[in-house]
Amino acid sequence: MNSGANAQAVPQVTREQHGDILLVSIDNPPVNALGVDVRRGLLEAIEAADADPAVKAVLIVGAGRNFIGGADIREFGKPPMAPALPDVCNRIEASTKPVVAAINGVALGGGLEVALSAHYRVALPTAKFGLPEVALGLLPGAGGTQRTPRLIGAQAALDLMLTGRHASAKEGEKLGLVDRIVEGSDPVAVGLTYAQELLDAKAPVRRTRDAEALADRAAQSAVVDAARAETAKKSRGLFSPLKIVDAVQGAIDLPFDEGLALERKLFIECLDSPQRAGLVHAFFAERETAKSPETRDAKPRAIASVGIVGGGTMGAGIAVAALDAGLPVTMIERDEEALARGRKNVEKVYDGLVKKGRMTEEGKAAVMARWNGSTAYDALADVDLVIEAVFEEMGVKKAVFAELDRVCKQGAVLATNTSYLDINEIADSVSRPQDVIGLHFFSPANIMKLLEIVVPAKVANDVVATAFELAKKLKKTPVRAGVCDGFIGNRILAVYGQAAHYMMEDGASPYQIDKALRDFGYPMGPFQVSDLAGGDIGWATRKRRAATRDPKARYVQIADRIAERGWFGQKTGRGYYLYPEGARIGTPDPEVEDIIDAERQRAGVTPREFSDEEIVRRYLAAMINEGANVVHQGIALRPLDVDVTFVHGYGFPRYRGGPMKYADTVGLAKILADIQEFAKEDPVFWQPSPLLVELVEKGADFASLNQIK
Repeated sequence: MNSGANAQAVPQVTREQHGDILLVSIDNPPVNALGVDVRRGLLEAIEAADADPAVKAVLIVGAGRNFIGGADIREFGKPPMAPALPDVCNRIEASTKPVVAAINGVALGGGLEVALSAHYRVALPTAKFGLPEVALGLLPGAGGTQRTPRLIGAQAALDLMLTGRHASAKEGEKLGLVDRIVEGSDPVAVGLTYAQELLDAKAPVRRTRDAEALADRAAQSAVVDAARAETAKKSRGLFSPLKIVDAVQGAIDLPFDEGLALERKLFIECLDSPQRAGLVHAFFAERETAKSPETRDAKPRAIASVGIVGGGTMGAGIAVAALDAGLPVTMIERDEEALARGRKNVEKVYDGLVKKGRMTEEGKAAVMARWNGSTAYDALADVDLVIEAVFEEMGVKKAVFAELDRVCKQGAVLATNTSYLDINEIADSVSRPQDVIGLHFFSPANIMKLLEIVVPAKVANDVVATAFELAKKLKKTPVRAGVCDGFIGNRILAVYGQAAHYMMEDGASPYQIDKALRDFGYPMGPFQVSDLAGGDIGWATRKRRAATRDPKARYVQIADRIAERGWFGQKTGRGYYLYPEGARIGTPDPEVEDIIDAERQRAGVTPREFSDEEIVRRYLAAMINEGANVVHQGIALRPLDVDVTFVHGYGFPRYRGGPMKYADTVGLAKILADIQEFAKEDPVFWQPSPLLVELVEKGADFASLNQIK
């Protein structure tokens, strides 16, 4: 080939000769994903280079802002097409001529595996490296579990693979993932200079498979043993993390080609695991919930500043989330003492980061410089968006909104952080209902990813678009919800919470119920969650709803008896569990068991045995049935919105995909049969959702409803 001649192998991979160096450029926007055309183009480029005496070295770059962002998600769930990525990586590594990868932006998953199969790696300062396959229930399957530990040792390799985190260019150089970082913004220029330098120095082909970071087999095996014990403890039933550990053990014990064969076997096992289907569903569902019908054409309003009314736990958490996003925050409280407490609540989060070494005092000071506080609503006159986070009582919230209506500029977005209350009623209480929206954060608001965006009847589309844009700025996972008592999450929670209380009164202890659900994959059971949140919150809600409760519906009073004693959970040292001396993990309380026995006698219930399996069946049937009602009534747009809500807000095990995905996995006919069986003892509570009945009759599943119409 002549210098500068552009011979295009396939549209997504181009080849261009620069002196002795063949430049191979991947151009598959937006992230240069490894689709079949890219894989084919890379393979053809390496074979052409090996066969061409005019080529002395190969340089692989990614066009645009990234090297390679990983697998092409459009190929997920489809039959594999040749060439497979492991074959491409092996062919790159087998090249008889030096291959250099010049990395800008992300080299993730298969992208990092391609880079590792090159003989030399040079990075721009923007580079980021990661092997995030664990998040999809997989392991790196194109040599990542074999090349990475050989290059950087078992400990660093396992850390990258088990966390799925991204390493910076600087860390990549320190670990030994890359040979050099070069300042600049053009990977072609940087890569050509580096490749020419290697040619001038007569640098040999240097294959990662021959790297010797695992040479001390005893020390490396000890690292893997420790990782296996830690992973078994932490991964709570996840399938792929322990397979990753097994693959790295294989890298220590086996010759490279046998290690690759083991990796492939373990990869297929992960691929066939139902967990992978659940995790892939969660991955795609999170991308879908970021869209809503209102955001299709409407542009968001500008948000350069935020006001927050209320400096309690929730208000402070929201303030931290906004400050972390770089936004100036003005907090309003009723008096100076409450305002000082609000500021302290915000500072406490940053003090914790400073103590852990994750933030400097200077960093904290810089963030807090963007925090302002006032006891006068007039301080909110110029903010673009206000979030009300005061006590969950309609009169209190309406009083706040009357003040916001008075002082806020035209076009400011007025948001309420209510968990249950009717946002239409709040919106109708002001002169600008088109500007009012619900932003339901979950506690602690600076950590929890879920944000329910609650869309009242009169809200303007650009306000909804602004809420979704804010979620993006705050790095939250948004879910669009309609207006009803409790929206998506808390409405469904109230129903499966009742199912748990019925089982407790019928004979299962709260401790057995919690354990059964932890074994299913929840981090905590419902009674532990109640103690963590505070039993007074549920008590206040039950009292608020008492007047509208169906007199025919069963009502369990055990929680009220516990709350009447002032036992509100962790904050009071006891709830369902005992928390001696501020303990974070509770121990069973014999007095609570006595209260439960007394309540069973009062209600005329003869207690019976429950298996853990029946506990899970009843709990999830109640959740799924109400989830179907929420979709049927349009409170959630699609079943996947329910799934994302429960994975991100309520601890539903991510690897099961969410309650609606789980129902599809079990089979909707089986869920309906369970509900019909339970209805024989309590037809008022166990009423099958019309949507569930309809889907079973049609032989359809929840997944069939996952497109926005």
